[in-house]
Amino acid sequence: MNNTLSIENELDYNDDLLFTVEASEQKPILFTVPLDFAGMRLDAALAKLLPEYSRSRLSTWIKDGFVWLNDATVSPKHKLIGGENLRVLVQQSEENQAFLPEKIPLNIVYEDDDVLVINKPAGLVVHPAAGNWTGTLLNGLLAYATELSQVPRAGIVHRLDKDTSGLMVVAKTLPAQNHLVQQLQNRSVKRIYRAVADGVVPYDGKIETLIGRDPHNRLKMAVVKFGGKEAITHVKVLERYAAHSYIECSLETGRTHQIRVHMREARHPLSGDPVYGNPRHTCSETVKEVVKNLKRQALHAYRLSFIHPKTDELMSFETPLPDDMYHLLSVLRLESGLDSSLSKETAWQNECENDDEDWNEDDYDVQTVYVRD
Repeated sequence: MNNTLSIENELDYNDDLLFTVEASEQKPILFTVPLDFAGMRLDAALAKLLPEYSRSRLSTWIKDGFVWLNDATVSPKHKLIGGENLRVLVQQSEENQAFLPEKIPLNIVYEDDDVLVINKPAGLVVHPAAGNWTGTLLNGLLAYATELSQVPRAGIVHRLDKDTSGLMVVAKTLPAQNHLVQQLQNRSVKRIYRAVADGVVPYDGKIETLIGRDPHNRLKMAVVKFGGKEAITHVKVLERYAAHSYIECSLETGRTHQIRVHMREARHPLSGDPVYGNPRHTCSETVKEVVKNLKRQALHAYRLSFIHPKTDELMSFETPLPDDMYHLLSVLRLESGLDSSLSKETAWQNECENDDEDWNEDDYDVQTVYVRD
């Protein structure tokens, strides 16, 4: 598979750039054991003959019967005499096996010959990785459109966290993918999120920091002073409640966990966030129970705009809040004495809608917040 797309060194800092894992077919490799390997254990000898694989992996292959010495299987401890015929059936790694089609329901908002727009539910992992080698959006895409097997990363050009819901665009051809990646790099793709944050966010603003791996926990991201990547999030307050805020976040950059990290840095972490949230946030028992039942961060990719790769037309999509976030906001509005009809999902939501114009900083009373130093 030929990947002509731009790659950055630290992909885990960026959800907008591509990588590809090429699946390799099983194929036997034949060796004649060198005479100077006499007396060496089979697993140690194999590690020298196939240095691209770890000794533990090779030992597993031997135990599982994928290595034959003179057409017979033996143990990893078997001592060699030199000159034997050795046959190894290379096994696909978990990573490569992960790139297989699986029938997974997809909520497709729009489709043509070049792009797909998908409304991803919370709980769906976008791309196979450690702990989630199957059941991902990528697996579902490969089953839905077999031609995506010819496109790096099955056409995925940006990610959403597993427990973030909302809109994603997927390229169906390599030219479309290259075009969309260029738009992401040029920051011309517009992504607007809706979220519920803990506390009363006092004003609209811009959060601009460096984001990198948390030096104290490599599984998390954090605002760092050195060695991170530029991250910019615009925040607009839609509604304020007794102890929470309904906010809209517009991304200029697409760093991993960017909104979650930035809102934590602003001391208003997203409600329900299991990694960056504040489980001791003060609010009513009713709201605590609703947040607990979210079982995720209250974050939804609400609006997505991009230039169509073939027609150059501006495409813009919106998707309503999922039920769990809608219910949380309904309870918050009810407690704050605002209109909150739980039987009519759009009754209050329409009051909070913005016009369809792209984010323009001049339209808001923006206070720039620099938390880099």
